[in-house]
Amino acid sequence: MEKNDTILKAAAHVFDVMAPRVSAEDLQRIKDAFELALEAHEGQKRNTGEPYIVHPIAVATIAAEELELDANTVIAAFLHGVVEDTHFTLDDIRARFGDDVAFLVDVVTKRKKHNYEHTKQVDNYRQILESVHFDIRALLVKLSDRLHNMRTLDSMRPDKQMKIAGETDFFYAPLAGRLGLYYVKTEMENLSFRFRCPREFEQIERQLEDDRIRTAGTLKEFTDQINDIFKSIGIPARTEIRYRRPYSIWRDMREKHCDFSHVEFKHFVRIIYEPIQEWNRSQNAEKDTTLFIYSCLSSYFKERPGSVVNYIDNPKDNGYQSFHVQMLNKAGVWEELHIASERMHRNARLGCVVERDESWLERFKAVLQNIAESGDGYIFMDSVSSSLYNEDILAFTPGGKGIILPKGATALDFAFEVHSEIGEHAKFARINGALSPIKTELHRGDCVEIGTSEDVVPKREWLNYAKTYKARKRLHDLLRAGSVQEYTLCPECEPLPGEEVIGFKDVKGEITIHSRHCPQAIKLASENGNSLVSVAFDPDPSRTYPVKIKIVAIDRYHLLRDIIDCFVERQHLSMTQLSTYTEDEIVTCIIEFPVHSADELHLTMESISTIPGVDEVRRLSVNKEATR
Repeated sequence: MEKNDTILKAAAHVFDVMAPRVSAEDLQRIKDAFELALEAHEGQKRNTGEPYIVHPIAVATIAAEELELDANTVIAAFLHGVVEDTHFTLDDIRARFGDDVAFLVDVVTKRKKHNYEHTKQVDNYRQILESVHFDIRALLVKLSDRLHNMRTLDSMRPDKQMKIAGETDFFYAPLAGRLGLYYVKTEMENLSFRFRCPREFEQIERQLEDDRIRTAGTLKEFTDQINDIFKSIGIPARTEIRYRRPYSIWRDMREKHCDFSHVEFKHFVRIIYEPIQEWNRSQNAEKDTTLFIYSCLSSYFKERPGSVVNYIDNPKDNGYQSFHVQMLNKAGVWEELHIASERMHRNARLGCVVERDESWLERFKAVLQNIAESGDGYIFMDSVSSSLYNEDILAFTPGGKGIILPKGATALDFAFEVHSEIGEHAKFARINGALSPIKTELHRGDCVEIGTSEDVVPKREWLNYAKTYKARKRLHDLLRAGSVQEYTLCPECEPLPGEEVIGFKDVKGEITIHSRHCPQAIKLASENGNSLVSVAFDPDPSRTYPVKIKIVAIDRYHLLRDIIDCFVERQHLSMTQLSTYTEDEIVTCIIEFPVHSADELHLTMESISTIPGVDEVRRLSVNKEATR
């Protein structure tokens, strides 16, 4: 049959990829694994209607070609669903392929239980992460499996898409990033974003394509100049243009509180080189070549002061190395350049698969062991997410002692890291000498002093801004609670009728509504996807919702009158609060007002954006203070 020919051709591709780097004996074992998988999954179908065997072949292809894994791992990829979904047992696999393959298959096989310790999803995550103590290859098989599932998610129902996409965004994509697998991480993030919030994804994708067309000429001229410099001097280097993906742009817009047009560096230029031959005997050949390229380029292009980031001398925790700098093109626009050797470039793709410093893995294991002993599924998930998948920052006590915390950690986390009793009675913080609330987010290099009082006791709301395992575990113990108080509408994302939303039902049957891009919704979907429910959140003429917007404009006569006129006369809306200030001819207005729906808000913002002199209109959180 034609379909059989397609299947055999796909499997043969795996064999062709592996043949140059494995022995004849191992190649035959890989072929035997395919034959067993073909037999075991005979008659089974995927949601797409295809034969199930298509999936194990695709997972093996990712393991073999994209991650360049060894023979036993590729065999395990072919067999990863055999024990879970067919009559074949782990002993059958052990007898045919040995203990190593049996171990890998066992780790990625979901345990079937009548009663789960927390939820099926959380127990599965714990099982996956505990495999790190033995062999990281098991994680790589699981990531290959998840990546193919995400690539074929179109065939699932919308609620299942949200569940799987939420798991991926909260758990699998950050895990891939921690392991240095940037390509896998990026693809997972964007597939998750596409299925969670299709309208936002498509809008940003269109905007990126428009931007790509607009900048194509200038960018080509810039890279042609760089290549001419390399050719004239004899530098063995090449250039690549890497365009950012929608999820990366969306994340920047949220983190920097800006719209698409104000996001910097929607692309970057990668410069990839082979170390100069004459310097190959030097221990610093790569660094010497990098600095030589940087020196040559900075002689031709103006460098942006303070833009250099040297990840060659100071690699990221997962081993990423490159030299980043920004330079001015002829159109007067800053371009970001990443300078890296072929070795660094390959390592950025393969991450933990290639040989590198494994100190991060030892810390990974140590923290997991500590978390596993807690026995609490939600704390396990929170602490894995915050303590392991974010880049670290280093803050200091007044005495100069360094405290390592995950990015996004607060002064409260710092207090618990110093000592549990300090965290329990933390009243305020002095950050670099300035008085600050304990919920203040810390940054690299901050000097932090915690003020305490015996009158202070932990509050339930502290769980909202405690990020580390140690802080959250202690707070959970003290509060005797497993989650933060729920609301009818999520106070973090503040959803409006007409937006893409999802609901979560708690043990009391109460439903909380979240926007589909809400980090809390993604977290909940990854922890307990069975609590997901579809909700109809339609506008109600009798009900309004408070919103807040920020307007930035060039000052002129009657500007404020025109803005008020837009609200009152054009949109027939009332204002509950208005504040305005002017600095150097730039006006900033913060306006709170009620709306019936997301469409009404967007229409109002679009109408305001047409007022002469208005440069930016964006939504702010009602529950958080606006900053200038």
